[in-house]
Amino acid sequence: MKKVILSAVAVWALVALIGCNHRTEVETVQPDLAELKPMQQSWRGVLPCADCEGIETSLFLEKDGSWVMNSHYLGAAERNSVFATYGTWARTADKLVLTDTQGEKYYYHAKGEALEMLDRDGNPITSQFNYTLEPVTASLPATPMAMRGMYQVVAGHATFTDCATEKTVRMRSVVPETGNRGEDKPVLLLMDGHFSLKTDPETREPVKVLTPDSKTTFVPGKGCKE
Repeated sequence: MKKVILSAVAVWALVALIGCNHRTEVETVQPDLAELKPMQQSWRGVLPCADCEGIETSLFLEKDGSWVMNSHYLGAAERNSVFATYGTWARTADKLVLTDTQGEKYYYHAKGEALEMLDRDGNPITSQFNYTLEPVTASLPATPMAMRGMYQVVAGHATFTDCATEKTVRMRSVVPETGNRGEDKPVLLLMDGHFSLKTDPETREPVKVLTPDSKTTFVPGKGCKE
């Protein structure tokens, strides 16, 4: 698996992501991106892999400027062959730019309703292999992702503000064993978790919710930059 992971890092900039949680339109930022209007939010494709049969990749864009990517290494012998990551996205005149929580950037170009992955410098890839992600309808992946952010409870509702993306989402309330419970002021929280869509009981609209997948660790007295 170590070999697969190393190749994943190399292919990571040449590989990508898919889909999204709901098909509502993402607002265009540049007028010359008419081909992306309305822009599909969910994509999937099988991208090249050096040490496996291919990487089934899913990319999910959110209207708040965040994204989630799920990668399944097909034919990998090891059990841990599915990985997920997330970050923020932005648009230039001709590119979709994804930035993950480690600061790495990935580039895509609209190709009809599909997305064509670009190289690490944002240039077209000259290859006989397929680097295209096709639009699909898909749900957010439940693959756990390492997360670090500020947990707070306001009026009985828990929220999580991610340190890397600075995005705030709702989450299930968790209680630290001792100390600050997030009610007086935010407290740093470390955990593995995943996003999903839930229906808001008041508005009946879908909202993104964070669900912990591992034991939560609170770090009192510290913030995102400490």
